[in-house]
Amino acid sequence: MSKKSRGIVFIILSALSFAFMSLFIKLSGNIPTLQKSFFRNLVAAFVAFYLLRKKGIPLQCSKKALPTVVGRALFGTLGIFFNFYAIDHLHISDASMLNKLSPFFAILFSFFLLHERVKPYQIVCVFCALAGALFILKPDGTGLISFPALIGLLGGMCAGLAYTLLRKATGQGVAGTFIVFFFSLFSCLCSLPYCLLHFTAMTPLQLFFLLMTGVAASFGQFFITAAYTYAPARELSVYDYSNVIFSGMLGFLFLGELPDHLSYIGCAVIIITSVVMFQIGQHEKTAA
Repeated sequence: MSKKSRGIVFIILSALSFAFMSLFIKLSGNIPTLQKSFFRNLVAAFVAFYLLRKKGIPLQCSKKALPTVVGRALFGTLGIFFNFYAIDHLHISDASMLNKLSPFFAILFSFFLLHERVKPYQIVCVFCALAGALFILKPDGTGLISFPALIGLLGGMCAGLAYTLLRKATGQGVAGTFIVFFFSLFSCLCSLPYCLLHFTAMTPLQLFFLLMTGVAASFGQFFITAAYTYAPARELSVYDYSNVIFSGMLGFLFLGELPDHLSYIGCAVIIITSVVMFQIGQHEKTAA
């Protein structure tokens, strides 16, 4: 199996893992979003800390990179809060699709923050993706849209900004494992005060589902890290949209969720736009 093929397998496994994460969030029931986030990040923090110690990576970064690492943690945390809220109030396939707008937002933020050149076709693709999102947001003609869908859109935007800052931090020499640990610990500390003041009692089954949320998210991180060791992101990113397919299947099988026709149209527009952007990028790479 070629390196690219291995990368594709791992990115699909990552997408499946994150789809299970969304399912476990939903199955955990009527528990506050911040409490769910705390358990998800608690497991991830322990896993990242273990890897740091195993690899001998110091728990520090340069003063120059610290604001970037903090910014990545802040917007990554907001992205998780918003995404979990959307998952709780939407079909998990719709919530996943809105979160998958993050690469398009990353293009915009890369232009403003990293001063990377944005090509005309990328601008067109961004607007097409946002148009597709409108089918999921479902404006009702009076200027109002679904509040959970809007929160899901904000989650994708925050995730796009977090990924942009992640790229900047790694470019400043910060180890990826440290960034994951800092982000996970930061998220736990942000949600801890709410959990202490407004803790909701959980059944053993709910606790199990929350812990499995963290396990699934950790597997997702492992697989996506492995994927990018075999092939660059530009060759794999389009396959990450299999997460939406997996989320739709799991939502139907375990929750009886069936999105409406507008959601299907919106998902199709966003996925097709992503494929087109991917193919143009590959063609440019080959031509160069």
